[in-house]
Amino acid sequence: MIQMRTSLSPEQSFEQAATLIRKATADGADYVQTPEMSNLMQENRHALFTLLQDEENDRSLAGYRELARELKIFVHVGSLAVRATAERAANRSFLIDRSGDIVARYDKIHMFDVDLGNGETYRESANYQPGEVAAVADLPWGRLGLSICYDLRFPALYRALAEAGSSFISIPSAFTRKTGEAHWHVLMRARAIETGCYIFAAAQGGKHENGRETFGHSLIVDPWGTILAEGDTEPGVVLAKIDPAKVESVRKSIPSLQHGRRFGVADLHGGPGHLQLVRSKA
Repeated sequence: MIQMRTSLSPEQSFEQAATLIRKATADGADYVQTPEMSNLMQENRHALFTLLQDEENDRSLAGYRELARELKIFVHVGSLAVRATAERAANRSFLIDRSGDIVARYDKIHMFDVDLGNGETYRESANYQPGEVAAVADLPWGRLGLSICYDLRFPALYRALAEAGSSFISIPSAFTRKTGEAHWHVLMRARAIETGCYIFAAAQGGKHENGRETFGHSLIVDPWGTILAEGDTEPGVVLAKIDPAKVESVRKSIPSLQHGRRFGVADLHGGPGHLQLVRSKA
């Protein structure tokens, strides 16, 4: 996991990431993941759209593809802000193979529109269009399910990724300091335990040029919920050795993915004798 402190400049951000990716590779990494918003951390709409490029012309993406080719590793760009339409951007993740080919893309489904109550307000949907399709991709070691940051709070997505055959799930993030202190570790461990998957979560950390403060603490969590490696708030590399066989052993021990049942939700507001089925789902 590459922990970054993305700047307002895509060029400077890529230089930071490239240095850390080279270090990770020298330390033995076969798969390297960067955080959400690896190219720029910009909330001002005019400044953002001045810098945005579509996917075909994005120089950061081209640089990551060249790094993957040169280093012969899988480079997972946690996400880039790329132009989707004239009015909207996409928060898009890219999985790049050892040949530099893009083998998977994923657009963040859940938009971070929140008021944290301490003066921090975020409206991701003002600039970004949400994705509509979950994504999985095959790595040499097993299947990877893709997600991004705020997706973490929607467990149905992770159940679906696990049921689609994922052994690993990526959650590259730029968590705020306030929400990270309260929820980061418990939610990451919960997603691992619920799915029996490894969780890979590269994160942004520290005080950014735009004034935003992110939590850091990039994590690698095993299927039992054990934290194998963790960062702090500074840019750096978080490295762990993964045993894919542990996914199968944990799922045999607790086969909850096989035990899901259809159920209804009863509305009891009418009291006894007024049981009403209001929703059923798989």
